[in-house]
Order: sequence, then C-alpha cells, then structure tokens
Amino acid sequence: MPSAPSRSLETFPNPQPERDYTIRIRVPEFTCLCPKTGQPDFAELTLEYIPEARCVELKALKNYVWSYRDEGAFHEAVTNRILGDLVAATEPRFMRLTADFNVRGGIYTTVVAEHRAADWQPQPQVQLP
Repeated sequence: MPSAPSRSLETFPNPQPERDYTIRIRVPEFTCLCPKTGQPDFAELTLEYIPEARCVELKALKNYVWSYRDEGAFHEAVTNRILGDLVAATEPRFMRLTADFNVRGGIYTTVVAEHRAADWQPQPQVQLP
C-alpha cells in the first residue's frame, strides 16, 4: 500500500525511559504554501527531543509533514502547530523544533519553538577536556 499524507502521528514505546537521551531528526524537504500568494514555501525542519514514554515513528512523521504540502500557513503558525501536535502525541520531557525556511522576497526566516515538561530538569552539561 503506498504512502499518503496524514495528520496521524504514530508512536512507539521509549526503549530507554530511565535515561535522558536526545533524538535528532532532520526533515530537509518540508513544504507548505504562502497564505498570501499561494506560492510554495520550502524549509528544513530539525526536531530535537528527549522522550519520556513515547517516541515518534518516522514513517508517520514523514506522512504528517507531507500533509502540509498544499496548506497555506505562516511560518510562525505552522512551526508552532507542528510542535504542538508532536508534543501531544509523544508527551516528551523536552522538545525543540527549528524551521529554517528558504529565502522569500529576499528574507530568510528561522522559527524555533520549544516545549519543556513541567517536572523535567535538564541534566548538567558535561564538558570533556
């Protein structure tokens, strides 16, 4: 059965819930439409998160991102909407979504949105010699 765009975000159990670890996912081909002109907007999304009980399944994420292809959206709105949907699906300890949009009208836009679970504190950063 071929893939199709979908707003459904499938998850799976975190294989190491007792440990803080970072998952980084790069999505270099995000597309949506400019809500003013209808022209395509292209961006690279970078998702970074520390899972709690659930991780996002990558094929479901691919189909989810694809679902924005024909939708008009301001950069700020679509970045925050995607983050909100991912947080709702996975309930992570921490999640950051960076949307780095290509140039439009001579202007580059990068939107960074974050979520932190209320009871989560990051581990101290380790500096190696």
